[in-house]
Amino acid sequence: MEKRDYYEVLGVDRSVNEGGLKKAYRRLAMKYHPDRNPGDHEAEKRFKEAKEAYEILGDARKRQAYDQFGHAGVEGGSAGSTADFSDIFGDIFGDIFGGGRGASQRVYRGADLQHNLDISLEEAVFGTESALDIPRQSPCDKCDGSGAAPGTSVENCSTCGGAGQVRMQQGFFSIQQTCPRCRGKGKTIRVPCDYCRGTGLRQVTKKLSVKIPAGVDSGDRIRLSGEGEAGANNGPSGDLYVQIRVRDHDLFTRQNSHLCCEVPISFSKAALGGDVEVPTLKGRLKLKIPVGTQTGRVFRLRGEGVKPVRGGAVGDMLCSIVVETPVNLSKHQKDLLKQFAETIEKGGHHHSPRSHSWTGSVKTFFEDLKFWSD
Repeated sequence: MEKRDYYEVLGVDRSVNEGGLKKAYRRLAMKYHPDRNPGDHEAEKRFKEAKEAYEILGDARKRQAYDQFGHAGVEGGSAGSTADFSDIFGDIFGDIFGGGRGASQRVYRGADLQHNLDISLEEAVFGTESALDIPRQSPCDKCDGSGAAPGTSVENCSTCGGAGQVRMQQGFFSIQQTCPRCRGKGKTIRVPCDYCRGTGLRQVTKKLSVKIPAGVDSGDRIRLSGEGEAGANNGPSGDLYVQIRVRDHDLFTRQNSHLCCEVPISFSKAALGGDVEVPTLKGRLKLKIPVGTQTGRVFRLRGEGVKPVRGGAVGDMLCSIVVETPVNLSKHQKDLLKQFAETIEKGGHHHSPRSHSWTGSVKTFFEDLKFWSD
């Protein structure tokens, strides 16, 4: 059966460089490897075909012969490049099962940390600066993060020569495995640092200062770049995320950019009207209470709310009126109220329109209920 063109097998053009060849072969080997396709004879065939194509094109001398004479120029010559093939196969095996050649030398970014910060409503609205004590892993300052005792150094592993992997021959294939002596690190420490016990890291508490911008709310996060855990193999540190939680306030609640406040007033103030002093986060203001104000009426004080941290107009202060029923009345006060109540009842709906309307609705309801019952 006539063989397919090697460039066609790998899906590359004839001008492809060594890196492009390797990338193309890795992709096909990962896709058609027998371990990933048990019992699939077509996948096994494709895998062998790709392997043969890379063995030829991955060798500069054999590629030149193939480019000049085609398959005839490389007949019987593919077996000589087993070392090149096993190198890339080791890389692919590492991709499939973890690790791989050179993995021990990679640097890794440190883990991100989160710190919950409770602040007052005033601090959230106007902004503040807060001191933090953050426990985290940092490079050991005695061994500069190497893990080796001062005066000594980290050495290449004598078993794997610093690669972190050892080669095991299994028939035709040469497979890389994690070095049992250094456990894939590629380095060994003859005399560990007493301070960090050879880890190169130690637990420290770092003092930081974080600026809380005006307008933040519960759930907002502030990122402090590079203030997380230290990275492995001198990798970059992670980030610290400060999670904001705004404590409940005795007077105010927040609704997005608005502040809400309940304002209790006396029965007489509600009936006769007048002025009442209300608090805001900027100071005190006078609120004019109209005659006949009812419980639940909301008055809006423009611009006395919160300026959102992400921009936008400043919110308002929403003052909700609560008419307070007097308690602990004296006998004289009770007598006066009874006299007052009698005058109100004589006025009917003129003095109590809502009560009169409600009473009429209740009467109609029971009349209708009796009609349907009959």
